[in-house]
Amino acid sequence: MSTVEDFFAQHDDWPWNPPHPVRVTFHYLILVTEGELRHDVDHVTRTVAPGQWLWVRPGHALCFHPPGEARGPFILFEPDVLTPATARLLAPLTAHDAPAVLTPHPDDARWLQQTAFQLLDEHRALGRRPLDVHHALRRSLLESLLLRLANAPGIAPAGTGRGGTYGRFVDALELHFRELHRAAGYAELLGCSVRTLSRAAQDATGKGVRELIDERRLLEARRLLGVARWDARAVAAHLGFTDPANFGRFFRDRTGLTPAAFAARDGTTRS
Repeated sequence: MSTVEDFFAQHDDWPWNPPHPVRVTFHYLILVTEGELRHDVDHVTRTVAPGQWLWVRPGHALCFHPPGEARGPFILFEPDVLTPATARLLAPLTAHDAPAVLTPHPDDARWLQQTAFQLLDEHRALGRRPLDVHHALRRSLLESLLLRLANAPGIAPAGTGRGGTYGRFVDALELHFRELHRAAGYAELLGCSVRTLSRAAQDATGKGVRELIDERRLLEARRLLGVARWDARAVAAHLGFTDPANFGRFFRDRTGLTPAAFAARDGTTRS
């Protein structure tokens, strides 16, 4: 727990000087109170204005930009810090495909900012009270903040889970995109027809099931080539391509770059 300005001042040699992508293992949660913050999340530049929150979840590829005049609390927490009951309630917010930039409901914005700074104050109060009380207070403040943030527009209400055919498909896709590449495989896994699954995907996203599968495979390929620095042959095998040449065509058709060219570009210093 820190602030944007303190975090960058204390880590001026990593990983933004020069900026390069990293794959995060923590939750990164930042409230911008002043200025404007820019970060790349999964190779897409996100601009966060005052009053908005940036949430980068474990597994995402993150590239920091210099903070400029951005100010605000910076919260890092591990996936298992939440109690199981709270984690279930927050499933729509912590999901891998949840929005990276959140704009709180206007009625919640001030309360959320105050709670974030209370959490920062408690973090800095180490030694002021018994350690178990200190940890309990931090967890309580964090969970309260997240449950209120779950009321942000565009997030399914807390406690609704990932029900419905499309929600179950997204969960299954996250688990099986490496080995299941056809709509029929997911329909069988979910116990529904391909037509039902296709209709659910179309209604939720305007896209077909195969397009969503390919998008998830492409995202993982970009992460592995650009962040983990895997070579194309290893990525192809990991994503279930029987022939590296097929993977090369798949990647080039969707990005305009060969895997090697993408890796070279993504590894260069960004201005």
